[in-house]
Amino acid sequence: MSTLRLAFDRAGFRLDVDLALPDRGITVLFGPSGCGKTTLLRCVAGLERARGRVEVTDECWQDDAAGTFLPAWRRRVGYVFQEASLFPHLTVAGNLAYARKRAGHGAGAIAHEQVVELLGIAHLLDRDPAGLSGGERQRVAIARALATHPKLLLLDEPLAAIDPARRREVLPWLENLRDALGLPMLYVTHSADEMARLADTLVLMEAGRAVASGPLTEVLARLDLPVARDEEAGALLEGTVAEQDERWHLARVDFGGGSLWLSNDGLPTGRRVRVRVLARDVSMALERPAPGTASIQNVLRCTVAGVAPGSHPSQVVVRLDCGGHALLARVTARAADQLALAPGREAWAQVKSVGLVR
Repeated sequence: MSTLRLAFDRAGFRLDVDLALPDRGITVLFGPSGCGKTTLLRCVAGLERARGRVEVTDECWQDDAAGTFLPAWRRRVGYVFQEASLFPHLTVAGNLAYARKRAGHGAGAIAHEQVVELLGIAHLLDRDPAGLSGGERQRVAIARALATHPKLLLLDEPLAAIDPARRREVLPWLENLRDALGLPMLYVTHSADEMARLADTLVLMEAGRAVASGPLTEVLARLDLPVARDEEAGALLEGTVAEQDERWHLARVDFGGGSLWLSNDGLPTGRRVRVRVLARDVSMALERPAPGTASIQNVLRCTVAGVAPGSHPSQVVVRLDCGGHALLARVTARAADQLALAPGREAWAQVKSVGLVR
């Protein structure tokens, strides 16, 4: 595990976090602008002098109690900013070579070739940065950060400055890095789509504090957090494409709590996918609708695990347990009362829409 125990003050703002994070995968720092996400990254990198302790895997970069503080240049951090900031007088290959030379940690040819392949930039190596698209520049910037052979990769809203089409272009490459490298990453975003697609671990930030931290699916389904009352509140499920209905262009995704049909955009059978079910797209019933009597195709047997107030007095948010997997449903408080929805109550969740995350 990595430890981030940091306090930092500036005019009108205080950062105070105490986190234990896994040494693999992507940890997403999620929250509104001004909540301290970027400040936390800068403190971890040593660019801001915070108080506390920073330990990444087996290296201690800061421990005020022991009088330890490594300056930024001695911390094995790769940092990717919103703007790629590549050296305009160097080719892509030149930018990567410069990073490897400056690193001094022995990032060899095999690591270089792996990064080039994982980010799909081999055909760009002889190009100048001015001739690259926004998405290409950010992929090169990520490759340059990895060329320093870091122990930790920090990404500060790396897709915020590019248009949605280029953003969709870059996301699969980030997934490649997550799945292929054992390198831990801290990823800052206020985009729910990026969070849902990339995060393994989620840290919810609010007013300089980490109000929740843990596996993505668990944090999103917690009723005690504001995220459960957000308009985009919902649950994530991981499953496998089990069947394709070519006539109706649908694919069936099986997970531990049942099956869900969703639009098929060429998903191969057997592929692992992550799907998102928004609370507003889930309704409740005490009896399973008879086949052919309702338009909703996805119906899951479940047990009510909890009920909490919604964002308006007329609403409640219901947490459902579907075979050990959590769903959220947003229903009116009157409907919840009429159905006597309470922990332990067996019911049926009717899922109107399912979104493929990856």
